[in-house]
This record gives sequence, structure tokens and C-alpha cells, in this order.
Amino acid sequence: MEKLDLPDWMSQLPPELHTVSLWDLAIPGSHDTMSYCLDGSSTLEPNAPCWVKVLQNFYPRLVGLIVKRWTTTQDLSIIEQLNAGVRYFDLRIACKPKDVTHTFYFAHALYTTVTVEETLTEVARWLEHHPKEVVILACSSFDGLFLNDHQRLIAKLPQLFGKKLCPKTACPSLQHCWDHEYQVILSYAHSAASGHQELWPQIDYWWSHQDRTSASEVIKYLDDRLQDEGRSDTFFVAGLNLTENNCYLIKHLFLSMREMTLAAFPELLAWVKRQHCGHSKECINIIAADFVGVNQFVQLVIEINTK
Repeated sequence: MEKLDLPDWMSQLPPELHTVSLWDLAIPGSHDTMSYCLDGSSTLEPNAPCWVKVLQNFYPRLVGLIVKRWTTTQDLSIIEQLNAGVRYFDLRIACKPKDVTHTFYFAHALYTTVTVEETLTEVARWLEHHPKEVVILACSSFDGLFLNDHQRLIAKLPQLFGKKLCPKTACPSLQHCWDHEYQVILSYAHSAASGHQELWPQIDYWWSHQDRTSASEVIKYLDDRLQDEGRSDTFFVAGLNLTENNCYLIKHLFLSMREMTLAAFPELLAWVKRQHCGHSKECINIIAADFVGVNQFVQLVIEINTK
């Protein structure tokens, strides 16, 4: 397959793929999308490990630096990721404790420097300039939000995206989305979204809840699940993200998630090259990774569509 113009790769797929359901295509995604802008000086999320919180009381700057190095999983902004061809985004939304404004941020142990509204407004503007691209926004977790916060956020989403939101009753293909001017599949993983036709349910994300620090462990986990369980009949994500446990983190305190991931990428990319998309149980759909802009990950995922 010739090298694609990645900001508009969906419109360049072969015509025979235009009517295929989006969950039967191969789609590149980013894990913990917004972690590129974590604020190292922010407070820790309430669910951060207790020992990290204790250390932060004594060494706030040092702990902030270490936590940021291990929780940063992307180094491209969301617009740079869109331009690089990423079409699935893992968005983890949070409100800061004791913030009387209850402003919505993103979080991964630390909070981001940008707000949810600023970010989604940028995405909506980008879509205006790329009318044949379809993105999947997965609001996958919420920290510090109460029911009224969910209601405020859910009310804001149609204001940001309007007619671009594809209803969950659709069986979307690229052509179906183009015909109806849909550009956003918006998954909202909370019961507050029930009854909202424009919000899709939680998208199944396959990643090991046991800590896996090597590519071979991640690959075995995904291969075993595909072989034994098989994929669902709708969207699902195969996560290529490595995870560190407390023991590993203490031993490698001054390394980073980036160094750990880059060392594993050759083996992870070899796995991507072996994959197929389609409707059989062993086929993949969305493949999400960390540090999506450092190599040919996105191009390799897209190329699965022409096998």
C-alpha cells in the first residue's frame, strides 16, 4: 500500500472498504491520549498509590517529576495525533478535588494543563477541515465527577459537535457517515449516558489488569484472548500498552514509560504486521498504543485494511 496522506487517510481507502462497518476496519488509536500535557506541579489524583502520596508530602518537586515520567504515555498533542492518522482517543476525565468551579480536566495520576472543553473544541475545528475523517472519542473513565457534573458534561457535548455525532443506533460505515455528515463516535462509559442516543456505551478495551512490563507478555495476553474468547460484534480495542507495577517502578525509578515502551516497540510492531481485520473472531479492530508518533505504528495499522 502506498504511503497515505495520514491526516485524510480514511477518504483514501479503497472504495470496497467504504461500506464496511467501522468495527471491521483496522483503526489506529492512542492510549491515555491526553497525558502529553500532564502538570507535574498538580496534586495527585485520589487513586494514586499511598506511598507516592506520602513521598510527595516530603519531596513534592521530585515526586511530581517521577510521576510525570511514568504517567506520560504520549508526546504528541491531540491535533498532532489526528494529523498523524490516529482515529481512536482514550480520554480520562476528572475534576480536581476542592475545585469549586468543577472544571473538567483530563488525568492520569496527575491532572492536565488543558481542559476538556478546550480540547474537544480543537477537535471539532479540526474535523471541519477534514470532513471525511471519522474519530472515536472514548470517555473511558471519570474521577471526581458527581451526577450533576456528568449531566453538565453530557449537555455540553452536542453543543461542541452538533450533527457530527453519530447515534448509537447506527451501524456506521465510512459511506454511511459521509452520507449523514457524521464524524464522531462518542463513547461515554457511565450510566448517566443512558437514554442519550448520541452517546455510545463503553468500548471494550483489552489490556491486562495484571502488570506486564514486556512486549512478549502483552502479545501473549492479546493472542490468548483472540484465540479463546474472540472479538465482539462491535467496536473493541487491543491495547499494546505496557504497564508497570510498584516493584518495577521502585527498581527503575529514574527511567520513564517512554524508555520502557520504545524498547518494546520492535516486537509490538511485528505483532501488528501479523494482524487481520474483518468479522471473524481472531480479527482486530482498534489497536491502541503509547507514543504513537515515534515510528510507523499508525501506517502499519492502516495497512492491515488492504490485506
